[in-house]
Amino acid sequence: MKKIIALLSLLFIVIQIAAQENKNVIAIGFYNLENFYDTINDPNKLDDEFTPNGPNAYTPAVFWKKIENLSEVISKMGTDKSKEGIELLGVAEVENQDVLVALCNSPKLKNKHYKSVIFDGPDERSIDCGLLYNPKFFKVLQAKSLTVPFPEGDRPTRDVLYVTGKFHGEVVHIFVNHWPSRRGGEAASRPKRKLAASVSKQVIDSLMKLDPLSKVIVMGDLNDDPIDESVVKVLGAKSKLEDTKSGQLYNPFTAFYKKGIGTLAYQDAWGLFDQIIISYGLASDKTSKLQFQEAQVFNRRFLIQKDGQYQGYPHRSYIGSTWNDGYSDHFPTVIFFNAP
Repeated sequence: MKKIIALLSLLFIVIQIAAQENKNVIAIGFYNLENFYDTINDPNKLDDEFTPNGPNAYTPAVFWKKIENLSEVISKMGTDKSKEGIELLGVAEVENQDVLVALCNSPKLKNKHYKSVIFDGPDERSIDCGLLYNPKFFKVLQAKSLTVPFPEGDRPTRDVLYVTGKFHGEVVHIFVNHWPSRRGGEAASRPKRKLAASVSKQVIDSLMKLDPLSKVIVMGDLNDDPIDESVVKVLGAKSKLEDTKSGQLYNPFTAFYKKGIGTLAYQDAWGLFDQIIISYGLASDKTSKLQFQEAQVFNRRFLIQKDGQYQGYPHRSYIGSTWNDGYSDHFPTVIFFNAP
């Protein structure tokens, strides 16, 4: 009996220590929400397919089930290491502020009290980038929508969402991206993604001139892998922490890609388009209140398609025009920090 009591006491102490450790872990994520529309037809946008009378039969019932599914994912992201779960979440493929508010007010997320930032950009399909944040930990100082300067006559792409805020005592600069797709082929569309990457890079360079230890986070669906030119050459993101110097960026997701781990699949090949890249000031600066710990592709079993054409892929919302009762065709990504 004494041995059992001793073991239970030890177990209790271990649980308490683990809980204390989790309390000091901060989680930041990115998630492509895959065509997260409302059900209302906007005559100025190409959103007809995601309306009740459109080809996808996107009814209010489907919309609310989509919210239920997405909220399940977001509510679980980061919780394996962080007591609070996700405190900052960049999102892509969002139609407007209304759908984000509905998502934040859903039963599984309501206790997080998330607030959102999003601007209506020039994308013809009206899918933009947004940021969800827990106001308990993050205070918005400024927010801007940065337009990618395509030549006149070219189809416009999504703006870059640029948000500066106070996060756990540090000023952090966040860039949420959704770069141009590979429509027309990877090589033909490559210059567009490089141009999109340069939008964030120009601002980052200005920040680094003022302070090489600036805290910067570049996240998004880049439609490129960590080894592609837009990431390596334009952003200058380093694949190894030890190679990252003051004023530079570090990409912790390169290691995942080289191991064959991805966030989306196409023709049975995995890509890792969904990345979170951080500056030296967050990756290695020992004076920072935020100390980088690790990265994660959130590819839990419940997010994987169990059967059919896309078996083993992310469990997507739609297959063609048929509602698949899924989540997204992308896995989310997460990075973790230790804090005092």
